[in-house]
Amino acid sequence: MADSRPPREELPDSDPEDSSEELTEVVCLESDLKDGQMMEVEVGNHSVLLTRSEGRYSAIGHQCTHYGAPLSKGFISGNTVRCPWHGACFNIHTGDLEEYPGMDCLPCHKVKIQNKKVYVSINKKTLRQEKRVKSMGALVPGVNQTVLLLGGGAASLICAETLRQEHFGGRIIMVTRDELLPYDKTRLSKVMNVQSDSILLRRMEFYHQYDIELWLRKEAVSLDTDKKTVTFDDGLVQSYDQLLISTGCRAKALDVPGTKLDNIKMLETPEDARQIHAACLGHNVALVGTSFVGMEVASYLINKASSITVIGSSELPYQNTLGREVGKVTMTMLSEKNVKFYMNDNVTEIKGVDGKVKEVVLKSGKVIPVDVLIVCIGIKANSEFLRSSKIQLDPKNFVTVDKHMRTNIPSVYCGGDLATFPLAMAKNRMVNIGHWQMAQAHGRIAALNMLDKQTELNSVPFYWTVLLGKTIRYAGYGEGYTDIVIKGRFEDKKFLGLYMKNDEVLAAVSLNYDPAVSAVAERFAAGKVITREEAESDDLSWLQVPRSTRSAPLNTSSLEC
Repeated sequence: MADSRPPREELPDSDPEDSSEELTEVVCLESDLKDGQMMEVEVGNHSVLLTRSEGRYSAIGHQCTHYGAPLSKGFISGNTVRCPWHGACFNIHTGDLEEYPGMDCLPCHKVKIQNKKVYVSINKKTLRQEKRVKSMGALVPGVNQTVLLLGGGAASLICAETLRQEHFGGRIIMVTRDELLPYDKTRLSKVMNVQSDSILLRRMEFYHQYDIELWLRKEAVSLDTDKKTVTFDDGLVQSYDQLLISTGCRAKALDVPGTKLDNIKMLETPEDARQIHAACLGHNVALVGTSFVGMEVASYLINKASSITVIGSSELPYQNTLGREVGKVTMTMLSEKNVKFYMNDNVTEIKGVDGKVKEVVLKSGKVIPVDVLIVCIGIKANSEFLRSSKIQLDPKNFVTVDKHMRTNIPSVYCGGDLATFPLAMAKNRMVNIGHWQMAQAHGRIAALNMLDKQTELNSVPFYWTVLLGKTIRYAGYGEGYTDIVIKGRFEDKKFLGLYMKNDEVLAAVSLNYDPAVSAVAERFAAGKVITREEAESDDLSWLQVPRSTRSAPLNTSSLEC
């Protein structure tokens, strides 16, 4: 079939905006895109996303700055394009990041309409630039304010970056008990032999350039909100003007006889991940817990461990989060790869030989031979250092905040996994959501409010989990749902599930059904209700991507993980 695209041609020499520093090509005819549509085009063998909104054409980078997803396969709404993989959002006119989990903006290119043809110009110096760091300031002499960030995760890093983007000129100190610079923790259960350097979110040069102090291997032991000081485990006392607490959570250990034996593992750091990878090669592995992390670890170990046994306290994986239907799909996928499941059961004892684990005894009486035991049974809040302070904790020892991420104490904020916060799309229900993207949003909102730029949290939760190379995506907040409307078939491992309550959609889950979850997330973000009538209708036009039928071939160089 012949290519319907016009032949490439450069902008005429007489054009006043022609520049030797730019590469300019015609990418399509003006009639090829309608309002609300997008397409991938090429300029100098470089992929560009071309969009049209309210008659205005724009061109930005084509690959999401998070993991490189092709944005032309995502969802466009108004002036925003949402990534099909993990829900990051970008302004189609400026390329600026508008929603996480991406961290950087996209390059923006010139567009010109001439003789009913659309021309895109790219600066030759930035031809291969796939992402752009938003303009940031640095320390300003004479500004004596200090922002102290406890924790080295997503919330703290985004808070620091947002402060500098908003031209805060004071001192920023980020403190973490980790030995590493802030890194992408979502990768640990997906690629367990990961090298630490490959998952760093920023290099040390970045922190130096923008005057963000980073204290490693240091942990807070107490907080005095009257004196506005934090005491650390080495005896150092640091004062602050504004404080963000984002110390996160840690893995919960089993409380049964035998937990002191060797080869009992929990996943918290890159070193933990590498040790689990090495210990499991060619050995019998038992994994306790059917959380997202547990299922990802089981999936990763297929074809590496000699055998894999999963022990779960519920009937199905994800039963209390994604529901029975998705749990069944997950269990089927892993069972087909010879993963054995013992559900509705619990570990009562761990037995060993020569100091190493050898057997796991279950409540049912079943005894499982095992060389390595991996524990993924939940989390505990890292909030012990707050218990003698005036910071309000909830019954599970998480920190309670308002829509601005403020605690009950002035100048003290909390974000990330440690925070219990009002979720706007759930009618401000107080929730604790340990999603990477939400932690990033918390950091940004905290930073803006530290600067008296009153901003409320309104992000829509977006989560993904990877099993056997396939990604299950989830957006919204489905707790309390009464039924699920299904599009596609669970048996075919291609489906969209819409979680319902009171004839409204609360959340969506999908497998091999892109970009449906991103479309649902965009509806939620716009404050629009998805009714049962829409959910049950055979007309799925509201989920479709408005794109030109003349899209260029997909660049398959990006791999999701």
